Order: sequence, then structure tokens, then C-alpha cells
Amino acid sequence: MSHIALVTLVVHDYDEALAFYRDALGFEVAEDTDRGDGTRWVVVRPRGAAPGTGLLLARAKDGTQSRAVGAQTGGRVGFFLHTEDFAADHARMTAAGVRFLEEPRHETYGSVAVFEDLYGNRWDLLQPAA
Repeated sequence: MSHIALVTLVVHDYDEALAFYRDALGFEVAEDTDRGDGTRWVVVRPRGAAPGTGLLLARAKDGTQSRAVGAQTGGRVGFFLHTEDFAADHARMTAAGVRFLEEPRHETYGSVAVFEDLYGNRWDLLQPAA
């Protein structure tokens, strides 16, 4: 095994999730394929990420899945988005309406701030220390 290829993120709606990840976070759409049964295969990833790595945005199919949207990690930070320019990405994301839950912190391991995606899943924006 060489790497984890995809992680599924359950969403309420493909298009609203795409708008957030593409427009607010700056991700690229790696794939958006209609599966012919009302579902789509939607993969997004940070620009410049290795091919074959990304988030599979999967629309909730039932009540159990719908209740998991935004709570997939029980309120913990579950996703870690690395950056090479923390200040620029933080400013760009803030301007795009991304909700940060704290002011940027500068820790021994790097610069970090927690933000929420459009459903409330928590992410770290992190520039690891050199």
C-alpha cells in the first residue's frame, strides 16, 4: 500500500459543497461524473495535490447519513490542510467567507487556525514549522 487515495465527506448537496471547496478553499475539481442514478462521483483536492489524492464528496442518501453531515468526527478537528503561506491563505479564505473559530496561533509545530467547512466539520489550516 502506498497511500490513502480518497476520504469520503458526506454532504447535503453536491453543488453547494463544490462551491465551498472550489471557491472558498481554492480546491480543484479532480472529477465530477454523473453516475446516471441521481448520484455523482465528485472528487476535490487542494491545487497541486498528488493525483489520486482527494476528498470524495458523497451526498447523504438517508436520515442516518444526513445526521452525520457536519459531525463526522464528533466535533474534533478531523481534517488538516497544509499550506506553504499561512498568512496569504488565511487572508484569502477569510475574504471568501470561511469561518475561523480562533485567531491564528504560532506553535512549535507551526502556524495554525481552526476553521469550519460549510457544514461545521472542523479543519486545521496549518503551515508546519520548517
